[in-house]
This record gives sequence, structure tokens and C-alpha cells, in this order.
Amino acid sequence: MILATGWPTATQDPWLAAGLLFAAGLLAGVINVVAGGGSFLTVPILIFLGLPPNAANHTNRIGIVLQNIGAVWGFRRHQVLAWDWLHRAALPATAGAGIGAWMALIISDAAFQRALAILMVMVTLWTLWDPVSRRRARGHPRTAGPWTITALFFLVGIYGGFIQAGVGFFLLAATSMAGLDLIRGNAVKVLCALAFTSLALALFTWRGTVYWQAGLSLGAGTFLGGQLGVHLTILKGQRWIRGVVTLMVIIFALRLWWTV
Repeated sequence: MILATGWPTATQDPWLAAGLLFAAGLLAGVINVVAGGGSFLTVPILIFLGLPPNAANHTNRIGIVLQNIGAVWGFRRHQVLAWDWLHRAALPATAGAGIGAWMALIISDAAFQRALAILMVMVTLWTLWDPVSRRRARGHPRTAGPWTITALFFLVGIYGGFIQAGVGFFLLAATSMAGLDLIRGNAVKVLCALAFTSLALALFTWRGTVYWQAGLSLGAGTFLGGQLGVHLTILKGQRWIRGVVTLMVIIFALRLWWTV
């Protein structure tokens, strides 16, 4: 096992960096719980603070794990999370995440940057197409069979283990195919993300590619943001969630255009 690191040497003011990561984590935690895509904010910030691209991708998982611990607890407290989804969705997603995390460990920094740019475009196009809302607009067609659902969560797990960013959109699509509404689907989403991100984080920590001080600063914000996201999801309901998803799509699309 290789010991993990704290802050990159390029970080001139760790306290300022910690404050920036906490604020970004707070916002990302809300975004991730009610919709998805918060890592499109936090991973670039980690890179800006001096982390190598791969290390930023790996370190970001600390915030995701802490965020989803709080979110799972919150959804469970509101009695909208059924634990039978642990084996129906979380286990196949975690199996897939093992493959995705292995891919994230062997890819070069340059290749990861190119993959991140491509996947950001693909996720933006996916959310603009919005298959979840299209499916519901057709009047809740028959849900997919159990083997199809297992395969869907397995494939989403591969993506989540590799890059994490935007995986919430795909998890919501999978839960919709499983016949869940957006509130209960969000609860299953955070349960799956907690399970497979914990595995990925353990593998990255073992390889020594996680900056724990930076990650815990981020995680403190995402934990609180996740709690706020649960309350907003429960209080505002499905229509509000759809509005947030649409807003996030616009923001991500504008950000992509600006970076180009």
C-alpha cells in the first residue's frame, strides 16, 4: 500500500484552498443529490488547485462518499429508501465500478483530460435529450425486466467507477427504467453511489493517488450540501427536481461552450 498525500506542493495557501473546496462541495452536494453533475464543478477546481487530473478524479470521491452517507441517512429518515435496492441495484453497480476504477488507475493524465472533455459533452447531450422525462411523458410504460435492470446498473457502475462526474443522470435513468418516481429514484441513486464510490475510493487510496486533506475539505461541504439536497428533494417534489435538472443542463452546456 502506498501512503496517500495531503496538499499538492503547488498550493500556496492551504486555508484558502480549503475554504474554496468547502464552498464548492456545498454547492456540488446539493446538485448531486437533487439531480447530478456536481463533479463537473469540483474536479476542475481540484485540478486548478494543483492536483494532477487523475488525482483530482480520485480525490473527488472523498466528497462523494461523505455526501452520500448523509444523503442515505436523510432519505432513510424520511422513509423513502427501501433497503432491498441494495442487492437489486447497488451490488451490480459496485461490481461494475470495480472495472471502472481499474480503468481510472491505468489511464494517463493526458488521456483522462481528453476523456473528461468527451464525456462532459456526451453527458450534456444525454441530459438535453432527457430520456427520463420523455419516458414519463409517454405515461409510465412497462418497466424493464430484472436482468435488464441489473445490466443497466452494472454499466452505470463502470462509468461511475471511472469518472463519477455526471453519473447521477444515468442512475436516475436506470431507476426510472426500474419504475421508480424521481423522489424514490433519488434515494436509490445515492445508495448506489455510496456503495460503488466507497469501493473506488478504497482502490485509489491503496494506490496512493488521493489527497486526503483536500478531499476532506471538499467532503465537509458535500456532506452538508447532501443534507440540504435531501430536504429540497422531499419538500419541493418531482416538478422542482425536473426544473433543477434542466437548469444544471443549461449551466453545464454554457460552461462547455466557454471552455472551448
